[in-house]
Amino acid sequence: MDIKALILILMGGVLINNYVLQRFLGICPFLGVSKKFNQASGMGVAVIFVMLCATAVTWPIQTYLLDKFGLGYLQTIVFILVIAALVQFVEIVLKKFLPALHKSLGVYLPLITTNCAVLGVTLNNISDGYNFIESMVSSLGVGLGFLLAMVLFAGVRSRIENCPSPKSYVGLPITLTAASIVSLAFFGFAGVVENLLG
Repeated sequence: MDIKALILILMGGVLINNYVLQRFLGICPFLGVSKKFNQASGMGVAVIFVMLCATAVTWPIQTYLLDKFGLGYLQTIVFILVIAALVQFVEIVLKKFLPALHKSLGVYLPLITTNCAVLGVTLNNISDGYNFIESMVSSLGVGLGFLLAMVLFAGVRSRIENCPSPKSYVGLPITLTAASIVSLAFFGFAGVVENLLG
Protein backbone atom coordinates (compact mmCIF):
# COMPACT_ATOMS: atom_id res chain seq x y z
CA MET A 1 0.00 0.00 0.00
CA ASP A 2 1.55 3.29 -1.11
CA ILE A 3 1.36 5.78 1.76
CA LYS A 4 1.84 8.75 -0.59
CA ALA A 5 -1.21 7.72 -2.60
CA LEU A 6 -3.29 7.46 0.58
CA ILE A 7 -2.13 10.92 1.72
CA LEU A 8 -3.01 12.34 -1.70
CA ILE A 9 -6.48 10.76 -1.53
CA LEU A 10 -7.00 12.11 2.01
CA MET A 11 -5.76 15.63 1.31
CA GLY A 12 -7.55 15.69 -2.03
CA GLY A 13 -10.86 15.03 -0.27
CA VAL A 14 -10.22 17.71 2.34
CA LEU A 15 -8.82 20.55 0.24
CA ILE A 16 -8.73 20.00 -3.51
CA ASN A 17 -11.94 18.10 -4.27
CA ASN A 18 -13.94 19.42 -1.32
CA TYR A 19 -17.42 18.04 -1.96
CA VAL A 20 -19.20 21.12 -0.60
CA LEU A 21 -17.03 23.91 -1.96
CA GLN A 22 -15.77 22.37 -5.20
CA ARG A 23 -18.36 19.78 -6.24
CA PHE A 24 -21.37 21.50 -4.61
CA LEU A 25 -22.65 18.33 -2.94
CA GLY A 26 -24.21 18.64 0.50
CA ILE A 27 -25.25 22.27 0.10
CA CYS A 28 -28.52 21.89 2.07
CA PRO A 29 -26.89 21.15 5.46
CA PHE A 30 -24.00 23.47 4.57
CA LEU A 31 -26.36 26.44 4.32
CA GLY A 32 -28.88 25.26 6.91
CA VAL A 33 -26.71 24.21 9.85
CA SER A 34 -23.77 26.61 9.52
CA LYS A 35 -25.32 29.43 11.59
CA LYS A 36 -23.69 28.32 14.85
CA PHE A 37 -20.31 26.72 15.41
CA ASN A 38 -21.53 23.91 17.69
CA GLN A 39 -24.27 22.90 15.24
CA ALA A 40 -21.86 23.04 12.29
CA SER A 41 -19.21 20.96 14.03
CA GLY A 42 -21.79 18.47 15.33
CA MET A 43 -23.25 18.02 11.85
CA GLY A 44 -19.74 17.67 10.39
CA VAL A 45 -18.79 14.92 12.84
CA ALA A 46 -22.10 13.11 12.24
CA VAL A 47 -21.51 13.26 8.47
CA ILE A 48 -17.96 11.90 8.87
CA PHE A 49 -19.31 8.99 10.90
CA VAL A 50 -22.08 8.25 8.39
CA MET A 51 -19.67 8.51 5.42
CA LEU A 52 -17.20 6.08 7.01
CA CYS A 53 -19.94 3.62 7.98
CA ALA A 54 -21.64 3.92 4.60
CA THR A 55 -18.38 3.22 2.78
CA ALA A 56 -17.55 0.30 5.09
CA VAL A 57 -20.93 -1.26 4.25
CA THR A 58 -21.47 -0.26 0.59
CA TRP A 59 -18.02 -1.18 -0.76
CA PRO A 60 -18.34 -4.88 0.21
CA ILE A 61 -21.96 -4.92 -0.97
CA GLN A 62 -20.90 -3.56 -4.35
CA THR A 63 -17.85 -5.81 -4.66
CA TYR A 64 -19.12 -9.10 -3.29
CA LEU A 65 -22.83 -8.93 -4.03
CA LEU A 66 -23.85 -6.49 -6.77
CA ASP A 67 -20.83 -6.99 -9.06
CA LYS A 68 -20.65 -10.74 -8.44
CA PHE A 69 -24.28 -11.37 -9.37
CA GLY A 70 -24.60 -8.73 -12.12
CA LEU A 71 -26.87 -6.48 -10.05
CA GLY A 72 -24.93 -3.25 -10.58
CA TYR A 73 -28.07 -1.49 -11.78
CA LEU A 74 -29.37 -1.65 -8.17
CA GLN A 75 -26.37 0.28 -6.84
CA THR A 76 -28.06 3.62 -6.18
CA ILE A 77 -31.15 2.11 -4.55
CA VAL A 78 -29.11 -0.18 -2.30
CA PHE A 79 -26.72 2.60 -1.30
CA ILE A 80 -29.61 4.95 -0.42
CA LEU A 81 -31.22 2.26 1.75
CA VAL A 82 -27.92 1.61 3.55
CA ILE A 83 -27.35 5.33 4.16
CA ALA A 84 -30.92 5.80 5.43
CA ALA A 85 -30.48 2.93 7.90
CA LEU A 86 -27.15 4.34 9.12
CA VAL A 87 -28.64 7.81 9.65
CA GLN A 88 -31.44 6.31 11.71
CA PHE A 89 -28.80 4.54 13.80
CA VAL A 90 -26.86 7.81 14.30
CA GLU A 91 -30.07 9.61 15.27
CA ILE A 92 -30.90 6.96 17.88
CA VAL A 93 -27.37 7.10 19.32
CA LEU A 94 -27.35 10.92 19.48
CA LYS A 95 -30.81 11.01 21.06
CA LYS A 96 -29.69 8.54 23.73
CA PHE A 97 -26.17 9.81 24.52
CA LEU A 98 -26.06 13.45 23.28
CA PRO A 99 -29.62 14.81 23.57
CA ALA A 100 -28.51 18.47 23.46
CA LEU A 101 -26.73 17.98 20.13
CA HIS A 102 -29.67 15.92 18.83
CA LYS A 103 -32.06 18.75 19.73
CA SER A 104 -29.81 21.47 18.23
CA LEU A 105 -29.47 19.59 14.92
CA GLY A 106 -33.23 19.18 14.77
CA VAL A 107 -34.58 18.49 11.31
CA TYR A 108 -31.13 18.62 9.73
CA LEU A 109 -30.05 15.27 11.18
CA PRO A 110 -32.57 13.28 9.11
CA LEU A 111 -31.40 15.37 6.14
CA ILE A 112 -28.12 13.43 6.20
CA THR A 113 -30.19 10.68 4.59
CA THR A 114 -30.71 12.91 1.57
CA ASN A 115 -27.26 14.53 1.78
CA CYS A 116 -25.92 13.92 -1.69
CA ALA A 117 -22.32 14.18 -0.41
CA VAL A 118 -22.76 10.90 1.50
CA LEU A 119 -24.21 9.13 -1.52
CA GLY A 120 -21.68 10.84 -3.80
CA VAL A 121 -18.64 9.63 -1.90
CA THR A 122 -19.86 6.03 -1.85
CA LEU A 123 -20.58 6.09 -5.59
CA ASN A 124 -17.34 7.89 -6.47
CA ASN A 125 -15.24 5.44 -4.45
CA ILE A 126 -16.61 2.64 -6.62
CA SER A 127 -16.34 4.53 -9.92
CA ASP A 128 -12.77 5.68 -9.11
CA GLY A 129 -11.76 2.03 -8.67
CA TYR A 130 -10.57 2.40 -5.08
CA ASN A 131 -9.93 -0.67 -2.99
CA PHE A 132 -11.42 -0.89 0.53
CA ILE A 133 -8.60 0.99 2.32
CA GLU A 134 -8.49 3.71 -0.34
CA SER A 135 -12.28 4.04 -0.15
CA MET A 136 -12.17 4.48 3.62
CA VAL A 137 -9.38 7.06 3.36
CA SER A 138 -11.31 8.87 0.63
CA SER A 139 -14.44 8.93 2.78
CA LEU A 140 -12.46 10.21 5.76
CA GLY A 141 -10.95 12.97 3.61
CA VAL A 142 -14.32 13.97 2.16
CA GLY A 143 -15.86 13.94 5.64
CA LEU A 144 -13.06 16.08 7.06
CA GLY A 145 -13.47 18.43 4.10
CA PHE A 146 -17.18 18.68 4.85
CA LEU A 147 -16.41 19.43 8.51
CA LEU A 148 -13.80 22.03 7.53
CA ALA A 149 -16.23 23.75 5.17
CA MET A 150 -18.98 23.76 7.81
CA VAL A 151 -16.73 25.18 10.54
CA LEU A 152 -15.15 27.81 8.29
CA PHE A 153 -18.49 28.93 6.98
CA ALA A 154 -19.97 29.05 10.50
CA GLY A 155 -17.17 31.48 11.38
CA VAL A 156 -17.84 33.58 8.29
CA ARG A 157 -21.58 33.67 9.00
CA SER A 158 -21.02 34.76 12.60
CA ARG A 159 -18.94 37.68 11.31
CA ILE A 160 -21.55 38.57 8.67
CA GLU A 161 -24.30 38.83 11.29
CA ASN A 162 -22.34 41.51 13.16
CA CYS A 163 -21.66 43.63 10.06
CA PRO A 164 -24.03 46.22 8.66
CA SER A 165 -25.42 45.24 5.26
CA PRO A 166 -27.83 46.80 2.78
CA LYS A 167 -31.40 45.83 3.61
CA SER A 168 -31.91 43.98 0.31
CA TYR A 169 -28.72 41.99 0.91
CA VAL A 170 -29.57 40.63 4.37
CA GLY A 171 -30.31 36.91 4.69
CA LEU A 172 -29.84 34.47 1.85
CA PRO A 173 -28.15 36.84 -0.66
CA ILE A 174 -25.24 37.67 1.64
CA THR A 175 -25.00 34.03 2.75
CA LEU A 176 -24.69 32.80 -0.84
CA THR A 177 -22.14 35.51 -1.66
CA ALA A 178 -20.06 34.55 1.38
CA ALA A 179 -20.30 30.86 0.40
CA SER A 180 -19.03 31.64 -3.09
CA ILE A 181 -16.06 33.59 -1.70
CA VAL A 182 -15.15 30.72 0.66
CA SER A 183 -15.47 28.34 -2.30
CA LEU A 184 -13.14 30.49 -4.41
CA ALA A 185 -10.55 30.39 -1.63
CA PHE A 186 -10.36 26.59 -1.95
CA PHE A 187 -9.41 26.83 -5.63
CA GLY A 188 -6.01 28.01 -4.41
CA PHE A 189 -5.26 24.53 -3.03
CA ALA A 190 -5.32 22.90 -6.47
CA GLY A 191 -1.85 21.51 -7.20
CA VAL A 192 -0.44 22.31 -3.74
CA VAL A 193 -0.70 18.80 -2.29
CA GLU A 194 0.78 17.14 -5.37
CA ASN A 195 3.73 19.56 -5.33
CA LEU A 196 4.39 18.96 -1.62
CA LEU A 197 4.46 15.18 -2.01
CA GLY A 198 5.92 15.07 -5.51
